[in-house]
Amino acid sequence: MRDKTTLVQHLQHQEKRFLGATGEFTSMMNEIVVAAKIISLEVNKAGIGGLILGVTGSVNVHGEEVQKLDEFANSTFLNILTKSGTVCAITSEEMADPVIIPKEKAGKYIFMMDPLDGSSNIDVSVSIGTIFSIYRKRSIGDSVTDEDLLQKGADQVAGGYIIYGSSTMFIYSSGNGVHGFTLDPALGEFFLSHPDLKIPTQGNTYSVNEGNVSLWKDNQKNLVNYFKEQDEKTNRPYRGRYIGSMVADFHRTLLKGGIFMYPVDTKNSNGKLRFAFEAAPMAFIVENAGGRASTGKQRILDITPSDIHQCVPFYIGSRFDVETAERFLKD
Repeated sequence: MRDKTTLVQHLQHQEKRFLGATGEFTSMMNEIVVAAKIISLEVNKAGIGGLILGVTGSVNVHGEEVQKLDEFANSTFLNILTKSGTVCAITSEEMADPVIIPKEKAGKYIFMMDPLDGSSNIDVSVSIGTIFSIYRKRSIGDSVTDEDLLQKGADQVAGGYIIYGSSTMFIYSSGNGVHGFTLDPALGEFFLSHPDLKIPTQGNTYSVNEGNVSLWKDNQKNLVNYFKEQDEKTNRPYRGRYIGSMVADFHRTLLKGGIFMYPVDTKNSNGKLRFAFEAAPMAFIVENAGGRASTGKQRILDITPSDIHQCVPFYIGSRFDVETAERFLKD
């Protein structure tokens, strides 16, 4: 591991490929790496003394209980990135409104994040993670407008996630492949461990919360039943795999293939996953790895959101498997 390329070196090499690069993107990514290391350390020792386990007693904009670790991760990214001089606005799943950076300290990027996806699972040692998305400011002038905050998914400059599990990994794409880095805790350095990741064209697992089956539409039920049927010609039945931490479910899907689904249901008519903080960055990653991400009827990256906290139904994974889902869901 220690003979491999570090994440910082990789970013510097990537930067040299672009004429006119100012180094601002690399600087911002370095700040994200610092925040990831701080959160990784706290997650790994969270059970000792229990100081940051449990809920804060408040709820976020989505009506979900805020975990102490959610709050810690959110404030860590805010404190580091607001001082970085690289971003002009930060939005978060945990905040109702964006944080706008004063113009004298602002950079040219918009940073969007789910600071700690799956944090309620920390007390049972399930992998959790940070998901982030980066856009470039588009509007003219010093003000940050909806033109900047509500961009099409395909306009992302980069997307990535950090997974805190048996090891801490940093996976990102800036549109030139998907690359994974593993943290060496002894050195405090991320090293390239998964260069140019490619998702298999077809997998043999499906991932969905089947506890919600009574809330599904018939086409979703039929899709899952199809994956369960015996048919050697189409590599079925698929195996069911569901962790309940989206970043962990997606990480397995990216490496092994298959499909992760979070459909609409009678409680969530627009889906439950947030476009800006979960769906768009993961879609950007999977497409750069050769996979596909869809609402079941529309490519995720073709969506221009109308609200920062907009939710969408979500199907992501191997191209063949997502296209199969779209055939069932087209009506």
